[in-house]
Amino acid sequence: MMQKLRNVYHSFPVQLLVLHIRSNHLLLAMWVVFFLLVSGALASKLGFQYLFLDPEYLGAVNFWSFFFVGIGFGSFFMSWNLALYLLSAHYFPFLASLARPFTKFVINNLLLPLSFLVVYLGIMVYFQRYYEGLVFREVTLNAVGFLSGMFLLIILYSIYFQFTNRDISYYESRSERPPHLTRAYTPGRRQVDLEYIKLDSTRWRVDTYLSESLEPRLVRSVAHYDTKMLMSIFKQNHLNALILQLISMLVLLVLGYLVDYPPFRIPAGASLFILASVLTALIGAVIYWFGEWSMTVIIALLLGLNILTRNDNFNYTNKAYGLNYETAPAEYSLKRLQEASSSARIEDDKAATTAILEKWKAKTGEEKPWMVILCSSGGGLKSATWSMQVVRTADSLLNGQLLDHTVLITGASGGMMGMTYLRELYLQQQQGECVDVHDPRYIDDIAKDLVNSIAFTIVSNDLFIPWAPFEMNGYTYYKDRGYVFEQQLNENTNGILDRRLEEYREPEASATIPMLYLTPSIVNDARRLIISPQGVSYMMKAPVGQRYPKAVEVDAVDFRWMFQDQDAGNLRMLSAVRMNATYPYVLPNVHLPSRPGIEVMDAGFLDNYGIVSATRFIQVFREWILENTRGVMLLQISSSDKVEEITPSGGQGIVESMFNPLGIAGKVLVVQEFEHDNSLGFMYDLLGEERFVQIPFFYRPIEENKLEASISFHITQREKADVMRAMNHPSNLSSLEQLQQLLSPPAKQK
Repeated sequence: MMQKLRNVYHSFPVQLLVLHIRSNHLLLAMWVVFFLLVSGALASKLGFQYLFLDPEYLGAVNFWSFFFVGIGFGSFFMSWNLALYLLSAHYFPFLASLARPFTKFVINNLLLPLSFLVVYLGIMVYFQRYYEGLVFREVTLNAVGFLSGMFLLIILYSIYFQFTNRDISYYESRSERPPHLTRAYTPGRRQVDLEYIKLDSTRWRVDTYLSESLEPRLVRSVAHYDTKMLMSIFKQNHLNALILQLISMLVLLVLGYLVDYPPFRIPAGASLFILASVLTALIGAVIYWFGEWSMTVIIALLLGLNILTRNDNFNYTNKAYGLNYETAPAEYSLKRLQEASSSARIEDDKAATTAILEKWKAKTGEEKPWMVILCSSGGGLKSATWSMQVVRTADSLLNGQLLDHTVLITGASGGMMGMTYLRELYLQQQQGECVDVHDPRYIDDIAKDLVNSIAFTIVSNDLFIPWAPFEMNGYTYYKDRGYVFEQQLNENTNGILDRRLEEYREPEASATIPMLYLTPSIVNDARRLIISPQGVSYMMKAPVGQRYPKAVEVDAVDFRWMFQDQDAGNLRMLSAVRMNATYPYVLPNVHLPSRPGIEVMDAGFLDNYGIVSATRFIQVFREWILENTRGVMLLQISSSDKVEEITPSGGQGIVESMFNPLGIAGKVLVVQEFEHDNSLGFMYDLLGEERFVQIPFFYRPIEENKLEASISFHITQREKADVMRAMNHPSNLSSLEQLQQLLSPPAKQK
C-alpha cells in the first residue's frame, strides 16, 4: 500500500501540484479565486457567481452565452499552462526528450483545472436546473456550449504549437542543432543549472507521467543528452508561447475598438477569464525574466507606473460627456462655495422653485394636496427593477395620482436609474406619446444586462490607455467602460434617455414632471454634488446657514451653478445617471473641469437612500408646505431590509481580532440608516406628526427562494421574478393600503 502511495506521489501530475503549492502561489491563487467566485463564497451579494452560472449574450442565456464563457475559460486554462511551462519545465528535463513536450505538460497539469471544471459544471447544472427552472435539455445544451468553446480554443492553441514547437526527435533525425535562443529574449533571467537538475534524483523525482492516451509511462533518464540542446528546446517552446500571448493581447485591443457593436460584447464571465489569462501571462513573464527579483520588480513597476501616469499623456481620466473641458476650469474653493451659499442667488433659486410648487399644486386640483417625495435606494439592477415595480404598481392602483402628487425624486445608484427612466416615460405620456408608464415591459428594459459590456471593455480597452475617440454633444472624448455603460443603458431603454440636462428644465419648471436630484459623492471632500436643471443653491447648506453663515458648513454643491461656464446644461443625462451610480472600480470615477479637479463617484457613499436631499428640501420649503399642503408623504423605496442581524464579536483568533477596529468602516450603509432615522424623526417635529408620513417599501425575498437578488448591474430572470413578487409581501401590501387611503381624496377641489 505504501509503495502504491509513493508511486502516486512521484507521478508527474502530483509533483507538478506540489511544485505549484511550493513556488507558484500567485498563479495558484487564480484558481482559488475562481473556486470562491463560482461557489458563492466570495462576492455573492454582488452577484459575481451569476456571471458564470447564468451568463447573458445579446440579452439571452443559451448555448452561445456559455460558448463564449467556455472560450474565456479555455484562454485562461492555456495561459496558465503556458506561464507554468515557462517557469517549471526546466525542472523536468525529461520533457525535452518527449514528442510534443508541451502537450504532455498540459495533460499532466490537469489536476487543478479538472477539479475546477467538475465543480463548475456541477454547480452550473444545479443552478440552471433548480434555481432557473430550465429543463434537462436546455441545461445540457448550455453545458455543451461551455465545453465546445473551451475545446475550440484549446484545439486552436494545439494547432499553433503543432506547427511551431520542435522536440529533440526532430533535430536528431536531421542531425541539426536547435537554435540557441537564450540570449535573444531572456537578458534578466539567471541561467538554470540543468546539469545539476539532471543528476539530482531527489529534488524533483518523477517516476511516471501520463501520455496523450492517459496511460502511465516510465520516465527515461536524459543524462546522456547535450544540456545546451535540451535548454534550447525549452527556450524555443517558451518563445512560441510568448508570441502567442502577445498575439492574444493584440486581439483584445482590436476587440476593444469594436465594443460599440453588440455582437462583440461577450459575457462578463468570459471577460473575467480573459482578464485572468492576461494577468497570468504578465505574472509568468515577470517571474520568468527576473526570478528571485520578481517581487521587487513588480513593486518597482507599480511605483513607476504610478509616477508615469501622473502625466496626462499616459493617464486618461473619465469625463462627464457634454461638459466643456477645453475652456478655463471652474474655481472650486471654500471661499467660492461660501459666497454662493450666502448670496442673493439662494433667494432667486427659492423663488423659482416656489413657482414650480405653485404650478404643481394647481395641477393636482386640490386646495391642500399631499406632497409626495420619492426616495429610491441604490442597489444595482435589483434596485432599478424594485423601484419601478413599486411606483408602477402604486400609481396604477391610484389611477395616476401618485406621480401627479410627486414633487421630488431623489436617491442613489440603481434606484435612480429606474426612476430617471420612469420619469422620462411619464414625460412622454404627458406629452401625448403612445406610452403607458404602467406597462411591465419597461421594467424588462431597465433589467437588461449592463455588466457584460463593462467587463469586456475593462479587459479589451481599459487595461490599456483608451485610444478610440468619439464625439458627444459637440465635444470629443475617448471610449472607456463609462462610455460603454451609457451606450448599453441607452440601448436597453430604447434611446429615450439620450437627452441633455437642459431639456428637462422646462418640463420641471411647468410641473409637467417631478423634479429629480442626482447627487454623486465628491471624492475630494465628501460633499454631495446636486445635479438638477434648476438652480438649487438653497440645497448647499442647512437653511440656518443663511441667518448664521458660520454656524454650519457647506455640505453640497449646485452642479449647474458650479459649471455654468463649462456648459453645464449640455451634460448628457446618461452621464449624470452614471455619475450617480459609479460603483468603485466597476465604473470609472468621473473627473469634472474644475481647479482643483473634482472627482465624483456613487451617491450611495453619502446618501444611499436620498433621505438627506429630501429632508433638506423639506427644511427649505417648510413654510410653503405648511401653508399650502396637507403635509409631506415620503415613500422610502429600498432594495434591502433595514433590519440586520447583530454580528457577534467573539470566537475570533488573535489575527482576526486585529481587524476588528476596521469593521465599522464596512458599516457605511448601517451608519447612514441610523442618521437617516434621526433626520426623519426631526421631520415629525418640524412639520407635525399629522403632516409627515413615512411609507416604506422594502424588497424582501420570498420564503422559498434562498437566493436574494444581488447588488449588481446584472439580474437573473429568477431574481427579477422574485423582485416583482416582493410587492405581495404583507408589509408592502400594508404600505400600499396606507398609500391608497391617504392619496384617494373624496373628490378634487375646484
